[in-house]
Amino acid sequence: MDPNLLKKLNAARRNRQAAVMVTDLGDGRDRLVMKGDPIAGELGAALTKVFAAGKSRMVEAEGRRFFLNVHVPAPRMVIIGAVHISQALAPMARIAGYDVLVVDPRTAFATTERFEGTELIADWPEDALKDRPIDAFTALVAVTHDPKIDDWPLTQALQAGAFYVGALGSRKTHARRVERLTQAGLSEAEIGHIAAPIGLGIGAQSPAEIAVAVLAQVIAALRRADVPEEA
Repeated sequence: MDPNLLKKLNAARRNRQAAVMVTDLGDGRDRLVMKGDPIAGELGAALTKVFAAGKSRMVEAEGRRFFLNVHVPAPRMVIIGAVHISQALAPMARIAGYDVLVVDPRTAFATTERFEGTELIADWPEDALKDRPIDAFTALVAVTHDPKIDDWPLTQALQAGAFYVGALGSRKTHARRVERLTQAGLSEAEIGHIAAPIGLGIGAQSPAEIAVAVLAQVIAALRRADVPEEA
């Protein structure tokens, strides 16, 4: 591999950016394509699919054969709120391959006994996420029901282009949330990315069922699957 391409690829990995090393199997030439780079035609369509799937594969495009070696950051899930839903969601998300972090300044909830095996920070999101900001490969799940805790990470996730942003609460609660975020300077389009009420509409009732609905919605967002929002 060209040392310059390797250097660029390593930089992309450090910065949690998605990239694909495209190898022309006819002449062996490589090129690095970053997510968002404009690539037209059949190859562009194939790149869109592998970025979404996160899996390397061989494709035929424009009469040539290419190997697309995908380098996608591991998806993260940041859960704001150490509540019952979070207790069920965190281990489920880890099993599904997500790096999970639970954040809650309320030390009565944020205990290692309640979240064994899950990374937990008992601090305000502003401080907990200072050195590990939300990025495009982060799912932000806000479930405290407390604007003082939820609103800041929701704002950060929307501005960072997180692939999923969800918030617990009724439609009335969300309407008040929309008012606050609008007053904070977020656009209607940005706020429209929030999944609220959170989770797929499967009629979930218990915390564990709600966690299943949330994780399914997160996976659909990551894989860009077209699924119904209502049951």
